[in-house]
Amino acid sequence: MSVRELVVLGTASQVPTRHRNHNGYLLRWDGEGILFDPGEGTQRQMLRAGVAAHDIDRICVTHFHGDHALGLAGVIQRINLDQVPHPVTAHFPASGQHFFDRLRYSTAYRESVELTEAPVSADGVLATTGAYTLDSHRLSHPVESYGYRLTEPYRLRMLPAKLAEHGIGGPDVGRIQRDGALRGIPLEEVSETRRGQRFAFVMDTRLCDGAFALAEGCDMLVIESTFLDEDGRLAADHGHLTAGQAARVAKESGVRHLVLTHFSQRYSDPEAFERQARAAGFEGELTIAQDLIRVPVPTRHT
Repeated sequence: MSVRELVVLGTASQVPTRHRNHNGYLLRWDGEGILFDPGEGTQRQMLRAGVAAHDIDRICVTHFHGDHALGLAGVIQRINLDQVPHPVTAHFPASGQHFFDRLRYSTAYRESVELTEAPVSADGVLATTGAYTLDSHRLSHPVESYGYRLTEPYRLRMLPAKLAEHGIGGPDVGRIQRDGALRGIPLEEVSETRRGQRFAFVMDTRLCDGAFALAEGCDMLVIESTFLDEDGRLAADHGHLTAGQAARVAKESGVRHLVLTHFSQRYSDPEAFERQARAAGFEGELTIAQDLIRVPVPTRHT
């Protein structure tokens, strides 16, 4: 049975707190796992969340600030220690290649796993698999930063009522799918195209075109909301979003499930982020992220 869910490993910004680890998010997408922004302590959080090194097929780093990348060293070494049997691909801003190199080879260890480096230098498609297309968009932050989006391909859905109406059943269903027509009946007559699911990951950024492009039509948007709205000037100065701004991105982009995360340690009331997101007009599903929770990706539209 396929599983599509977000496993939250950490939700703090800049510095961890007693209750929030540095960033870390694993997206389970059917049989593949994509690790986003492994901050310091990610390896331990994986253990607490029941996430194994074998679950990681791809690593996506938005930018090279410590709370988003210092966990890379431990994660990469754990992948090799556990002798993960499949290749792992790492995406990160190309301008931070020297940071990635330092983290990858920060201490001595035996490399046993094929780790492919795939730096990001522009907006566009990074990878295409049978399950999704991964693309990136530049964000607005003091250092080069990219957000990521997964888009499932459109799928053909057969319509049982239409099939029955035309007397098509059993092996004939496979024949019309393969040949495009059967007894003069076109495939389009008994099927419909269903849009695939979309997931976006948007971290440290001001409001910008890239954030809206990534969020457009997403079933789930994981987005930073470092500050509350009353600290909007501080957010802009440091290249971050407020809760209301993040909710605006979700609302205007038609997001179904909004996950707010990356909270400043200055705030002690998580419900304040929810109140401001709702005040900004977002009416869909809303999760204020906490460490170690699992958030299912919304089921497909029928």
